[in-house]
Amino acid sequence: MIRTIALALALAVALPGVAQTPPKKVLKLAFTTATTSFDPVQISDLYSRTITPHIFEALYQYDYLARPVKVKPLTAAGLPEVSADYRTWTVRVKPGIHFADDPVFKGQKRELTARDYVYSILRSADPANRAQIWTYIASLKLSGLAAKRQKHLDDKTPFDYDSEPEGLRTLDRYTLQIRLDEPNPRFLEVLAASDLLGAVAREVVEAYGDKIGEHPVGTGPFRLKSWRRGSQIVLERNPDYRERLYDAEPAADDAEGQAILAKMRGKRLPIVDEVLVAIIEEDQPMWLSFLNGEVDGLLSRGNSVPGNFVVQGMPGGQVAPNLAKKGIVGKQTVNSDIAITYFNMEDPVVGGYTPEKVALRRAIGLAMDIDREIRIIRRGQAIPAQSNIVPGTTGYDPDFKSEGGDYNPARANALLDLYGYLDKDGDGWRDLPDGSPLVLNRATQPEQINRQFDELFRKNMEDIGLRVTFETGQWPEQLKKARAGKLQIWALGSSAAGTDGQSALFRLHGVQAGGQNLARFKLPAFDALFDRMSVLPDGPEREALFLEAKKIAVAYMPYKPTVHRISTDMWYPWLIGYRRPLFWSEWWHLVDVDVAMREAAQR
Repeated sequence: MIRTIALALALAVALPGVAQTPPKKVLKLAFTTATTSFDPVQISDLYSRTITPHIFEALYQYDYLARPVKVKPLTAAGLPEVSADYRTWTVRVKPGIHFADDPVFKGQKRELTARDYVYSILRSADPANRAQIWTYIASLKLSGLAAKRQKHLDDKTPFDYDSEPEGLRTLDRYTLQIRLDEPNPRFLEVLAASDLLGAVAREVVEAYGDKIGEHPVGTGPFRLKSWRRGSQIVLERNPDYRERLYDAEPAADDAEGQAILAKMRGKRLPIVDEVLVAIIEEDQPMWLSFLNGEVDGLLSRGNSVPGNFVVQGMPGGQVAPNLAKKGIVGKQTVNSDIAITYFNMEDPVVGGYTPEKVALRRAIGLAMDIDREIRIIRRGQAIPAQSNIVPGTTGYDPDFKSEGGDYNPARANALLDLYGYLDKDGDGWRDLPDGSPLVLNRATQPEQINRQFDELFRKNMEDIGLRVTFETGQWPEQLKKARAGKLQIWALGSSAAGTDGQSALFRLHGVQAGGQNLARFKLPAFDALFDRMSVLPDGPEREALFLEAKKIAVAYMPYKPTVHRISTDMWYPWLIGYRRPLFWSEWWHLVDVDVAMREAAQR
C-alpha cells in the first residue's frame, strides 16, 4: 500500500499535465545596521534608503547596466520637457500605474497621478513632519515652496496640501510642472531619487498618521510584508505591479553588462518573490552567515564583506580557493563614498570660527593616523580621502592633495601650543586657552569594529595631550542626536546618490544645517560659492569652484575626511544578474535566484 502511494505521488510529479507550484524565490541579504523608518520624508540613513526605492518609485531611474550612467523613465511617459534656462521641467506620468493594494483603498485600484508627486514633495515642506529631507528640497529652490512653508510656520496653521505653489503644479491628471528660482542643469537626477522622492498616496498618509513609517505603500515592485525592528525586514512581490520586463543598455564593449543582459532580458519584474534582510551588526556573525549560505551574498551598500574577513575571502584580490570551489564570485570596487569625522560647529569646545577653534579641529585632524586605520582596522580596504568629494563624481580629482589627508602629530602639537592649548593645571592633559578643562566627547556605537576605531582615536589624541571620553549608543539613536546638534564629534559614512559631486557639499551648506549638514557649518562665503555652482553647467568654471570649495573645507575643518572605502562583494552562483550599482540602491527586483542550485548546494 505504501509503495502504491509513493508510486502515485512520483507519477503525479512527473506527469506533464499535473499543475505544480514553483518554489518561492527568496533573495536573502543582510544589513549591518537597523533601519529607522520607511517614510521617505523621515529618513536619511543609508539602510532605510535602501529599502524605500524598492517600495516607492520616482519618475525616473538609473539604467542598471549602463556605464557611464544613464537616466531613463520609470513612471514617466518619457524624458522631461526642459526650458532653455533649465528652470522649467515638465513631466508626463504614464497612465495605468497603480499603487499596491492596501485596506485604505477599500478594494479599489488606486492609480498613480501627477498630483501624487506634488503631494510627496509638499510633505517635505510641512513643518509638522519635521522632514529630514527638507533642507535638501529647500536647496533645490522650487518657486514658492519655501515661502509656503514659512507662512505656516508664522501662522501656526495646518499645512495646506490643496493649494500648489508656483513651482509645483499639476497641469492635468498626468502632467507635472516644476519651476525653479534658479537654473539647475542636473535636476533630472533629482527626479530619479526613488528612495526619497518616490510617490506617496495622500489617503494612505492620512489614514496611518504617525504610524506611516511602518506602513509604506507605493507603486514599486515590492511591498513590506513584515518588519521586526533591529532584527529582520521582509519584502514580498507586489501582486499589483504593472507588467514591466527586464531591459537595459550596457555599452557594446561592456562584456560583463552584455552577459547579464543576455541572461535577463525579457524577464518580468520583480524576478524574485521575496527579499529577506537580516540585521547582523557584528562582523563575525555576518561572515559566518555567508559561509553557511544563510545569505546569498555580501553585497553593495550596507552589507559587503566585513574588512576583518576580506583576507579570508579574497586574498590578494582573488576569491579564496575553498570558496571558488563553491562557485562563489567576488569583486572589489573603490566606492563612490566617504568616511568622515564631523565636529559640531555649535559645540563650545570644538565648534566656532575663530583662529584658536579652527586650530583645535585641524590639530585633531592632523593627529588622526588614517594610514594605520586603513592597514590595521580596515585591512587595506580603503584609500585616503583628501576632500569631501567622492570618487566617480564631478569635482573629484585623484591628484588633489590637502592637509585633510596628512598625519602629522608634530604639527598638531605645534598648532595647539601656538594657540594656547597648554597643560595649565599640571594634570598631564591640555586645557582650553582660558584654563578650563578640554575634554573631547566622541559618539560611538557598541559593535566591536567601532571599539577598534575608538581605541585608535583615543591613542592618537593622547599622543597630542588631548583627553577623550566616549558616548555609546545605537546608530539610529546617535543619528537623531546628531541631527539635533547634541553630539560633539561623530564618525560616519556617506555615499553618492548621483554623478554630481556637489551633493557631497550639501554637508557644508548652511541652509542644510541639522539635515545633511550634521556639522552645522555656516559660512556665507561657502554658501555663495555653493549657490553659484548650482546654476552652472558642468565645465572648467564649475570645476574651479569645486577646487575652491575643497580648500574652504580643509581650512575650517568642520569635517575630517578619512577614507574612501573599498567594497568587497561576494555572492553565490545561484544569485544571477548582480552588478554593483554606482550611485543608487535599487536592484533587488533585477536579480534572479536559482532555488534548485541553492538547495542542492546546501544538502
